Amino acid sequence: MKTRVPTDAELAVANSLNKIFSANIPAGRHIILAAISAALRGHKADAEWIKQNVSHLAEDVQEDAYNRYLASEKGAWKLAFSRTFAPMINKTASAEAFALAMADQFFALDKFFLSRTQSRRSRAGTAFEIFMQDVFIRLGYPFTPQPKLDGNPDFVLPSIEHYRHNPLDVIVFTVKRSLRERWRQVATEATKGRGFFLATIDEKTSIGDIQYMQGERIFLVVPERIKMKFEHYRRAPHVISFEEFFRDHLDPAMIKWARNGAIKSQT
Repeated sequence: MKTRVPTDAELAVANSLNKIFSANIPAGRHIILAAISAALRGHKADAEWIKQNVSHLAEDVQEDAYNRYLASEKGAWKLAFSRTFAPMINKTASAEAFALAMADQFFALDKFFLSRTQSRRSRAGTAFEIFMQDVFIRLGYPFTPQPKLDGNPDFVLPSIEHYRHNPLDVIVFTVKRSLRERWRQVATEATKGRGFFLATIDEKTSIGDIQYMQGERIFLVVPERIKMKFEHYRRAPHVISFEEFFRDHLDPAMIKWARNGAIKSQT
């Protein structure tokens, strides 16, 4: 079956909707930082509290950011629809005439909503990455974001420079809000490091995937609630909470990095 090619008129309508929508939706970074600020109210400078509550923060911030985005999205939709369709319809048109006019733009609307769904998924993944970066900064952990490594992980700690000097002494950390994403592609060269850590808030990681991770020396980092909810999470030694990641892996690594000169002493 041949794929239907949108007409120039339909593309023009879809492009108008997207242009107006995009101009009136807040940047994803602005939304997630607002959610982080709200979640940290009263604790923004309390590094120890943040470290002990990252599991709750990871879930709460993602949910709040998503709700904030949906509210912003609704307002942007209204503007996009009114400014695009109002000029096409006679002011005295009946409700039926309006409905028929909208139906005539079915393929333009289909293209528009598809692009919005894809954008929403992309924003959700980016929001999780921004959250973890904000946590690392607040807690004073050195890192290189988006290091140039095979698989494109999100962070190397303490730095890409130290990775090049001593790849066995670094922590590679990447985030995937959902493991339905192609997470295995990041588990390549990056797993040569001291430890490869894959953080997620996905509750549906299969037993097979967890077993695969163990064979590839990948730690799965999840909120404490999720780890305790499922037996196959609890029983897997390489499935750890965010709090365990900081306490048992990153903090000891910081002591070693300071000792061998990879970072400045924190004392």
